[in-house]
Amino acid sequence: MTERNTTTDQTTTTPTITDAQLPQADRDAEHMQGHWVLARLGKRVLRPGGEKLTKRMLAHAPLAGKRVVEFAPGLGRTTRLILDAAPAGYTGVDRDPQVVDIITPLAKSVGGRCVEADAAHTGLPDGSADVVVGEAMLTMQSERGKRAIIGEAHRLLKPGGLYAIHEMGLAPDDLADTVKDAIRRDLAQTIRVNARPLTAAEWRELLESEGFEVLWTGVEPMALLKPRRNLADEGVLGALRIMRNLLTHPDLRARVLRMRRVFNTHGDQLTGIAFVARRRD
Repeated sequence: MTERNTTTDQTTTTPTITDAQLPQADRDAEHMQGHWVLARLGKRVLRPGGEKLTKRMLAHAPLAGKRVVEFAPGLGRTTRLILDAAPAGYTGVDRDPQVVDIITPLAKSVGGRCVEADAAHTGLPDGSADVVVGEAMLTMQSERGKRAIIGEAHRLLKPGGLYAIHEMGLAPDDLADTVKDAIRRDLAQTIRVNARPLTAAEWRELLESEGFEVLWTGVEPMALLKPRRNLADEGVLGALRIMRNLLTHPDLRARVLRMRRVFNTHGDQLTGIAFVARRRD
């Protein structure tokens, strides 16, 4: 496969990422997790609510002059947005060494770093962050795992610090448990991750129970595979690159079509949802 350029019009840029540098590059398309299938196609915005929701979220979590920790930075699209906001410091945390290799040059460009660690056990000092950002990763955890990561964010933040998350949501709040279970089952079978999205009320309750006060909530459609969303997130050239790769890689195309069927089937119940919450003293 050919190299795919990930440089955007952001001030901070990242080097070209080859397929071999992507996580799970050694797996065939059938056994890769869904988000890395999309990355192999050339998709660089892998967030449920798209870059629009990420930008809305960051606008409510001021970053200039702040010490920022980013959980699971992935391919660095949000990392660039964070760094362009001129934080006082940046630390990325990811347990995948390939992600660490991708993010490290970006972080070093502003004197920051990316460490290889689990988001539930970062090893970073207490109260060492003003803002913690995490996207599209809590959804993939059990309730225990969610609580462990949120608890770690609470530990890292100074009192009054902000925790910004962007995840997959379920709607409405009174969605029947049987429907929730069916959605989670279909997602797990299709994206190869035990995804457990929550309703807005459940996300809020979870954050509040771990010592946070929710300041802002935003929602965007879960349109990860919609042509209009791809055009908005990836630009014309990026959208064309994805289309070309879909046409020329039938193994990847088959996985994407299955994911799209699940997203369409549950389209009325799936959302992208974001929160900015403050650590209570």
